[in-house]
Amino acid sequence: MGTAPLTPTTSKTWGPLRLAVPPLPLGGEGRRILNPHAGSPTYHLPSTVYRFPHFCLLVFAFCILTCSISLAAPRPHLITRWENYTIANGMPDAKVFCVTVDGPRVWAGTENGLVLIQNGKVAKVYLPADGLAHRAVMGIAVDRSTDDLWIATFGGISHFSGGHFENFTNLTSGLLNDICYGIAVVDRSVWVATTAGVSRYNTLSGEWSSWSEKNAPFHEPWAYGIAPAGNKMYFAIWGGGLLEYDVQGNYWKPYTDPDEEMEIVLFKNQGLIHIIVSNVAWNPDTRMIWASTYFGLSGYDGRNWHNYLSKDSGLASDFINAPKSRRNEVWACTDKGLSMLDYTTNTWVTYRPGKQKGQGEIEITWPDGRKQKLTTDTALAHNYILNMDFQGEDIWVATALGLSHGIRDSEKEIQLYASFTNSQRIGNNPTGRFQKGN
Repeated sequence: MGTAPLTPTTSKTWGPLRLAVPPLPLGGEGRRILNPHAGSPTYHLPSTVYRFPHFCLLVFAFCILTCSISLAAPRPHLITRWENYTIANGMPDAKVFCVTVDGPRVWAGTENGLVLIQNGKVAKVYLPADGLAHRAVMGIAVDRSTDDLWIATFGGISHFSGGHFENFTNLTSGLLNDICYGIAVVDRSVWVATTAGVSRYNTLSGEWSSWSEKNAPFHEPWAYGIAPAGNKMYFAIWGGGLLEYDVQGNYWKPYTDPDEEMEIVLFKNQGLIHIIVSNVAWNPDTRMIWASTYFGLSGYDGRNWHNYLSKDSGLASDFINAPKSRRNEVWACTDKGLSMLDYTTNTWVTYRPGKQKGQGEIEITWPDGRKQKLTTDTALAHNYILNMDFQGEDIWVATALGLSHGIRDSEKEIQLYASFTNSQRIGNNPTGRFQKGN
């Protein structure tokens, strides 16, 4: 049965609602009263009916407020364009293990040689035939005082200076093992992470020093990564956690997983998230150390641990090959994309190839858990990320299928955000969408 619109009484204030309907049937669904201002009877609606519109307004206001929280959060800067270096344009191998920026020059370590990228192209490839210790290049460090290179390979380390290689192996030097992963240069010392522990070479005296389970708290000797941090050195140990070495005091401090569970994370922020640490990075701006593991990301500020899992954050995956950190950012190189966290706002940005060939996907996870997806015209070479480095506002990313140069274009960034805003207004979202996180 149809009803007439709700109308106010003739009083100056909004009074009882009047419905132009026949009297209600018996059963207590309404109360019939006499209205002194009108000749017809009026009805007081039940409280549940009367309050329903107000309830809808409250729900609507809550939804608007929730969306406003996401939109009010500072918008993170975005990498908007990708240029890829693959076998098709000069790379000697598809798999890129590491990348190091040296001013305008970019050095990449591949499964088949050392690559120099300069002026937007592959300028030179160095192989064992050129003097390189081994074709598999796992780590590259630049000596800022001399511009020389120190290179970690699966056949020892190489010192590249003046266009010539000098090699150091287990048989010809004090290097603990020829399988070398990480390398770093601090003043006159070259630090090397090997499968048998950590070695240090003094370039001035030629003296070697080594640490392993025999003379340091190595739960396992397999060292993966190195991060210089002032007068301290941090080492990523596969199966041995994170090791801190005080250079001046000559003492070690181990950080391990407090719950000692290999398959689960029992205590999230009570310490290092997992004992299998793949790499480590030091942020001089915030003085925080970051450790990547195969079960999540850990950050330590000297007092508290900050751990992240993919199930309760915007992290692309818990399987992380390496971290990198600067300013308020920490980047995680995962097997499912490249994730960046601004830990002052708890906003995540993940980059990965899109579903359409050639297109890229940007997924933003806002502090309230909502996810916004944007589409770019170019994409990372692959979603399996092994390492990365910064070049100003640009980034260089080592992937399983090539080297990617990520470029930030401010105008394109504005267009990407605008495209999402416009699509929300018209109810169609071809380049971005909001969805609630899992």
